[in-house]
Amino acid sequence: MKITDTFDVEREVASVWALFEDVPELASCLPGAELTDDHGDGRFSGKVEAKLGPITASFDGDATVESDAVSHTGTCFGKGVDRRGGSRAQLKVTYALEPIPTGTRVTVDADVVLSGAAAQFGRIGLLKEMTGRIIGEFVRCIEAKLAAPTPEAAAAVHAPEVKGFSLFLSSLVAPITRFFKRLFARD
Repeated sequence: MKITDTFDVEREVASVWALFEDVPELASCLPGAELTDDHGDGRFSGKVEAKLGPITASFDGDATVESDAVSHTGTCFGKGVDRRGGSRAQLKVTYALEPIPTGTRVTVDADVVLSGAAAQFGRIGLLKEMTGRIIGEFVRCIEAKLAAPTPEAAAAVHAPEVKGFSLFLSSLVAPITRFFKRLFARD
C-alpha cells in the first residue's frame, strides 16, 4: 500500500531537520513506537504497537535510516513481526523537507506491505484513514517539541497513546461523512 502525505511545520528547515536527524526524539512523536536499541550507523531496533479496531498488533523489528543533509531528504527501511498475531510488515519511507514562506513543508512517501490479520485493514481502506489521524498526532508532537523552551522540555514531549477502538470507529465514520457531505453539496 502506498501512502503519501504532506504537512507543514511552522519552523525553519534547520530546526525541523535537526529533529528528523535525532531518530530517538523523532520516534517519540510516532504514536505506538518505541526504540529499544540504537546499533549505530543509522540502524535501530524497536517496536510499534498498532491497535487496528479489534486487532492489536505489536511489531518487533529493525529499521535503517539513511539521510542526506544537503538535500534534506532521507529514507527509512523497516521490517517487523507480530509474534502473537502472525502479521508481518515491511516498509520503505522516504521524506523530504523544503522551505516555504511559513516554515517547512515535509513530504512523506511510504510503501507499506502487510501480511496476516493486519493486512485485512489495508484492503478495506481503513489503514489510510487511520494513518492520516496518526500523522496528525505526529505533526502536533513535532510542533510541540520544536516550540519547547529547553531541550529538557522538548525531551518530555511524547505522542499520546492512540485509542484503538475510537480511532477505528472514527475511521469507519469519516468516509461515510465525506460521502454525505459531497451528496448534499450537489443539491
